[in-house]
Amino acid sequence: MKTRASIPVKILLLSFLNVALLGLVFVVFVRVQYRADLSSLLLSPGRDRILAISRLIALELPETDRSEWNRLLAQYASASHGVCYLLTSEGAQLAGPPVNLPSSVLEMIRRDQPPPFEAEGRHGPRPSKLELMPPGPPVFLIKTSAPTRYWVGVRVPVLGEPAAASPGPETWPTRHHGGDTHGPEEPGGRHPPGTLLWTFTSLWTNPVLFDYMPWLAVIIVVILLSVVCWLPLIRGLTRSISQLTSATRAIAQGRFETKLSVRRRDELGQLSQAINEMAERLAGFVRGQRRFLGDIAHELCSPIARIQVGLGVLEQHAEDNQKAYVSGVQEEVEHMSGLVNELLSFSRAGMNASTTPLTRVNVADAIRQVLQREAGAEAHIEAQIDAQLEVTAHPDYLVRSLANIIRNAIRYAGDAGPIVVSASDKDGVVSITVADSGPGIPAAELEEVFKPFYRPEYARQRETGGAGLGLAIVKTCVEACGGTVLCRNRSPKGLEVEIRLSAARGFSGRA
Repeated sequence: MKTRASIPVKILLLSFLNVALLGLVFVVFVRVQYRADLSSLLLSPGRDRILAISRLIALELPETDRSEWNRLLAQYASASHGVCYLLTSEGAQLAGPPVNLPSSVLEMIRRDQPPPFEAEGRHGPRPSKLELMPPGPPVFLIKTSAPTRYWVGVRVPVLGEPAAASPGPETWPTRHHGGDTHGPEEPGGRHPPGTLLWTFTSLWTNPVLFDYMPWLAVIIVVILLSVVCWLPLIRGLTRSISQLTSATRAIAQGRFETKLSVRRRDELGQLSQAINEMAERLAGFVRGQRRFLGDIAHELCSPIARIQVGLGVLEQHAEDNQKAYVSGVQEEVEHMSGLVNELLSFSRAGMNASTTPLTRVNVADAIRQVLQREAGAEAHIEAQIDAQLEVTAHPDYLVRSLANIIRNAIRYAGDAGPIVVSASDKDGVVSITVADSGPGIPAAELEEVFKPFYRPEYARQRETGGAGLGLAIVKTCVEACGGTVLCRNRSPKGLEVEIRLSAARGFSGRA
């Protein structure tokens, strides 16, 4: 089954997509306008962390024996989730595990080397650790493939080895202070420059290069701001749409008195006003139709009664060979009389639905009254009703509905097996069911049988079917009592009609 996202979810997703697209446009604009690389924008905090670690290494190198440089780099590299190498300005490796550097990395190391740090003088005092650090050493980032590696280089002064290509004597003089050796110097008290080279297998999952927590915080803030900005609009839209849906569903079920609030001044408010006008016009049409049917049925009652009186007189004076014709006419008139009575019942139930007073009705008493009137020798009816079960309904409408349902069951399935009438109370709703073992109804016609003058194909003959108003009257009467009615086929055969009404617990009456 295809899932459908609700309107609030769609609006929120669109708002997030809008923010993401705006961010993408901003990144593209910055790259094009300012020639800025995306990695340099995102990795600025990571670059600062690499610089800070490299400064610590550069400060510890002069105080560490040359044989311990590998251990020192491995210690910092392990904490940084990468590998660290120390190289000269020409790319010669001084410390770190053996490595074959890609040509692009070597080119970047040998290019644009800053001038060596100038000490105070060849014979001056030894510079402090802070003085040994160049201000703001440059950093570069290179990505290589096969396998994918990220190389980060940081310029640092090398205080333990001479620069391979630096001019001067083959052996740098070594300065002594307090009997300690502090490493070689270039002529003039300068220290040869070098590069601390870091390599990482991943750029975005490395906590040193990329800290996802600030970005996660930004995403959460964006989501919260989007929700705060869009939530009032979403709630207003969904509330109005829910009201429109409930109102149109009620109007479709015949409750034309349903009215919508028209407080909104936008398109939804105009739609609510249009639905109110539509419901009012539909109510007028339906009232006019039922009034028309009632008037016709009422007007037909008098001529039919006079015809029946005349046929009775004619039957008394007719010859024996003429009485068969008179009996046929009487049968037709009686059928017409029954049809008129059903029309009157249907019209009265529909006209008075909204003003029908509801009271407490005992279900067992109503069914007992119906069975005394409808049950006959040709059908076996079983009733299984709790004597204490009560519903809120109009007594006459409930009895008329049950009578029509049981009459239909007797007519179409009276000889197919017992007709079972039962009732149950669940969660404040009383279900009254009438089940038979007849042929049932085609699944496509289960909803159609409650429409006026509708009859299934097998019941279109006068001998087996009525006028098609029995279940329509049932539906009108049940809805006038505030309930619903439905029918379904039984397995393996049979039909079950169910009436659902509100239980009478705590009911005080409705005028």
